[in-house]
Amino acid sequence: MIVHRRAVTAVLAATTLLLTAGCSSDGGGDDSSGGGASSSTTAGSSPTRQAAEATPPAKGSVKVLRTVAEGLRTPWGLAPLPDGDLLVSSRDDGTILRVDGQSGKKTELGQVSGVSAAGEGGLLGIALSPDYASDHMVYAYFTSDSDNRIVRMVYDERKDSGEQLGAPDTVFKGIPKGFIHNGGRIAFGPDKMLYAGTGESGDTGLSQDRKSLGGKILRLTPEGDPAPGNPFPGSPVYSYGHRNVQGLAWDSKQRLFASEFGQDTWDELNAIKPGANYGWPDAEGRSDDKQFQNPIAQWHTDDASPSGVAYAEGSLWMAGLKGQRLWRIPLNGTEASADPQSFLKGEYGRLRTVVSAGGDKLWLVTSNTDGRGNPKDGDDRILEIQVS
Repeated sequence: MIVHRRAVTAVLAATTLLLTAGCSSDGGGDDSSGGGASSSTTAGSSPTRQAAEATPPAKGSVKVLRTVAEGLRTPWGLAPLPDGDLLVSSRDDGTILRVDGQSGKKTELGQVSGVSAAGEGGLLGIALSPDYASDHMVYAYFTSDSDNRIVRMVYDERKDSGEQLGAPDTVFKGIPKGFIHNGGRIAFGPDKMLYAGTGESGDTGLSQDRKSLGGKILRLTPEGDPAPGNPFPGSPVYSYGHRNVQGLAWDSKQRLFASEFGQDTWDELNAIKPGANYGWPDAEGRSDDKQFQNPIAQWHTDDASPSGVAYAEGSLWMAGLKGQRLWRIPLNGTEASADPQSFLKGEYGRLRTVVSAGGDKLWLVTSNTDGRGNPKDGDDRILEIQVS
């Protein structure tokens, strides 16, 4: 029996290693999906491994605890600071604000030079360096006059408001830009590598071209080089065949998930495998073609238009722009364990970004000032919510 248990443990460890290659690292109403609103799909996970993992309840809950801050303009990215305050990027203004996590007081750090905002482009995702405690580096993905790029800046709190950001140091450039589909979400993974979701900028042919940076998930070192262990030697490309990646999140087992916009039919939530092809433009949503990875869940575009995604309490939580709701997708391994469930439908307008606040709490950012929101939804805000 001892030998048998050790053998099973070895198999489980090997399976997990393969799946995480490249990684070491007043409440809303229940609007449960059904029929054609969404569809859970299989991602090919091991039944043995899934059985060993706790599966969350099929139904969850969302409670809005408070409005942290309001009066924001075109907020896009959010990065929590170690002391509980929040950094928020403004897509159109090209500025980064510090929001006091308790009082909601807003302080402008400065404007990021080089940002050229138009359409869906501008100052998009932000992330803190994995060594932020010592280097005080803030990373940002933005649209310039010529491309989309990733820069890093020193954040010096000792300087006057508006002058606390150092000059941008470009660590990666050349990502295709367009009036639409600029991607923009960045995040450091458990392996301390930098992941970036890009869009195909409206040129669908870029997604299947592994030499192009458009329509991809990229994996980089903090210095901007292709990360060690990437699936295509010497290339920053981690996965391809994407239309416009908008959200990145890892679960408790260090597995990567990503949300992306569909065109007219299906939006997607995908479990990301290194080197895998996610089908665009040859497949939108689920496909019978075995060369493409199927999404673990899909939605009609009116119900989602997904942006940010976060992991908490055994589920992925996905912000919806056009859908104006927050989706919960309970997980069993790399599959959805039950039908997606939605919350806050229409209560706060368009939802752009969702970020873990630790435990069962999330930060949620609205997006009603981006030119597509309804004026009746008012200025944008940050909410603190509790989930299960």
